Amino acid sequence: MSNDADIAAIVVTFQSAATIDECLSRLREADGVAQIRVVDNGSRDGTLAIVQRHAAIDPRLRFVGNPDNPGFAVACNQGARSLDPAAGDASWLAFVNPDCLLEADALARLREHARQIAGEALLGADLVDESGVRDAAARRRDPDFAAMLGSRLARTLDVPMDDLQALQRVNAISGALMLMPRGLFERIGGFDEGYRLHAEDLDLCRRAREAGATIAVANDIQVVHVRGVSSQSRPLFVEWHKHRGLWRYFRKFEAPRRGLFTRAAVFLAIWMRFPVAALRKLSSRA
Repeated sequence: MSNDADIAAIVVTFQSAATIDECLSRLREADGVAQIRVVDNGSRDGTLAIVQRHAAIDPRLRFVGNPDNPGFAVACNQGARSLDPAAGDASWLAFVNPDCLLEADALARLREHARQIAGEALLGADLVDESGVRDAAARRRDPDFAAMLGSRLARTLDVPMDDLQALQRVNAISGALMLMPRGLFERIGGFDEGYRLHAEDLDLCRRAREAGATIAVANDIQVVHVRGVSSQSRPLFVEWHKHRGLWRYFRKFEAPRRGLFTRAAVFLAIWMRFPVAALRKLSSRA
């Protein structure tokens, strides 16, 4: 472990047996990691047995086993709260999906980027799948639901990668991998636990930005993200909470400045899209 170890890595698992072994093996070898917290949301596929094996040989790793699935946001906050409040070795929080496979220097390099920014920063990395295809969710702008009603282009949140910038400022990054100061996380109240799945990362980024933090992607740090491992077995559940999360985000940030007609139109647009998205997911599995 590096002498400059002040990063606490928080991993939320659910049916993650396919990737969690490699994820934790890499985290345990990662530079700068002082603590690892795993919060499991009621896995039934052997995930906890793998986590327990790692915890037995690495005192930095502790875990919380939830009997049910209270959601990603709740579990992230549980992981952050489980850190010793007096510990001086957890001044940075890294939220790492169990299907993210980090190189040994990735978190330390992210932390170095953050230290070079004036003020606080919430940073992500260049996420790619196992074939090297980029994850569009790594770089996003804020949703503008009113604009989405009249423009197909406005529905796209993706921001293209700027190859000329090692550190690219954006409105929002993916919750698959986030590094931020622990003090910033605590000051803005952590993740909004009203989200079950999806949009909680957009919400966190927006509140961090409103608190004065810089949101950016380190384009020079690439991380493999094996997407959708835990969600493949429950597509309808995932789609329902994705749409519910979008509606919550709209009500929280945009609805107060919109008229009744626009609010009703957005509500209908979100919930009329749900059955179409659900059928698409089901047909893709057939």
